[in-house]
Order: sequence, then structure tokens, then C-alpha cells
Amino acid sequence: MNEALGSIAVVIAVRNEAERLPLLLADLHHHQLPLAELVVVDGASSDATALVARLAGARVVRGAPSRGGQLALGAAVTQANWLLFLHGDGRLPAGWDRAVARALAGEVANPLGPRPRPSAWYFRLAIDASRPALRLVEWAVALRSQWRQLPYGDQGLLVSRRLYLQVGGFASLPLMEDLDLVLRLHPHCRLRCLGVPLRVDGRRWIERGVWAVGWSNWLLRRAWRRGVNCQELASRYYDKTQSTHKTQSSRD
Repeated sequence: MNEALGSIAVVIAVRNEAERLPLLLADLHHHQLPLAELVVVDGASSDATALVARLAGARVVRGAPSRGGQLALGAAVTQANWLLFLHGDGRLPAGWDRAVARALAGEVANPLGPRPRPSAWYFRLAIDASRPALRLVEWAVALRSQWRQLPYGDQGLLVSRRLYLQVGGFASLPLMEDLDLVLRLHPHCRLRCLGVPLRVDGRRWIERGVWAVGWSNWLLRRAWRRGVNCQELASRYYDKTQSTHKTQSSRD
């Protein structure tokens, strides 16, 4: 692989993902990239998340359970000049490394010519469930990501360290950390799709209902734009999620 691409650090934010994290870490082991660092930031998990991360060869860093804060902490303990941020319940497809290599090669091409506007990249969202309505969700997210330049955090984010630091990095937010960072990136770069899917866990969509989740997410984003405190929004979000899981467990 071309050394001009520079080194890459993968930063994964997790909390209680002992079941799915090993699958993502296995995906990350199949690559032909200059991956210099693999950091898993554990937000006070009560399961074996940290143990399985260490067994897979990742460096484990412990932080408070705040996804924005976890991702910021992970970036701060790495040194690579490219950062790939992921959530712990995602799955990477075969060939993900080639898509990343193509993106980075475009950034370093023609070094003697005019410098193009920098880019950051995201994966195409794929929800791991077979409901037809979820295909509509994926389509809507693809449009939102391309035309409004607003990808979700669970689509991953590949960005140069220079650009990441230039915009101030992830804020220590328990929710909306992805939207907050992407909006600060807008004046400085173009966000582009890597062209391959990142498959995310579909549990929440199935348990709560596709349209209920979509509507709830829209209300949360609107409240955030209107200045509602992120801690309050996180309480709303996680209270609903935990309530759904308790209801599901009682039915089981």
C-alpha cells in the first residue's frame, strides 16, 4: 500500500457491546492499509466489552459514557495523521479498505498541482434487518448525506487529523456529537461517500418501530437546533431505548 497515504488510527466508541464488537474488530483485521493504531474507548461498560477488545489486540481507554467525549478521548491518545471514527455495533464490508485507500489516494494525488478542497468521508448506511421500510430509511439517509452533507455518526467518519483539529474535534456531548462536528466541518471540506455500506445493528428499529424511531430522531434533532440541552436530549433518547428493552425482555 502506498506509504504516501499516511498512517490511520481507528477510534471506536463503545458501551456494553461485548456481543457485536468482536465482529467489527474482526472486520478491521482484514485490510491492506497503514493502520497504525486501533483504540476502543469504553464508556463504563458493565459487560466484557473491554476484555474482548484487548483480546482482539486493541488499545482500550476508559472514559465517561458520553459518545462525543469518548471519540474525542480516543482521537487525543492517537498520533496517526488520518482518523477513522466508528461505533461499536457496526460491521464493515469486504473491500472497505480499498474504498478507504481510493479516498486517501485522491487526497494526496498530484502534489505539485493546485491543492483541491479537502474532503472527509462516510460509509453508506445499511441497517441490519430485513424490514422493507428500512430500505426507505437507508435511501432517505443517503439523500440527506449527499445533498445536505449531514451523515449520521453510525456511518463512520474518515477525516485527516489536521482538519479534525482545525474545526475543534468532537465536543464532549452525550448525543448530537455527530451533527455538531459535521456542521463545523462544512465550511472547510466536502463530505463524500466511500461507496460501500457500513451495516449497523437494527435492534432499536425493530423493537420500537421504524417510523417511531424516525419520528423520534427528527424531534431530537429539531430540539437540539432550537437550543435544548444535549444532556436532556440524551435522557429522552436513552430512557426510551431502555424502556423498550425492558418491555422486550418482559415479553421474552
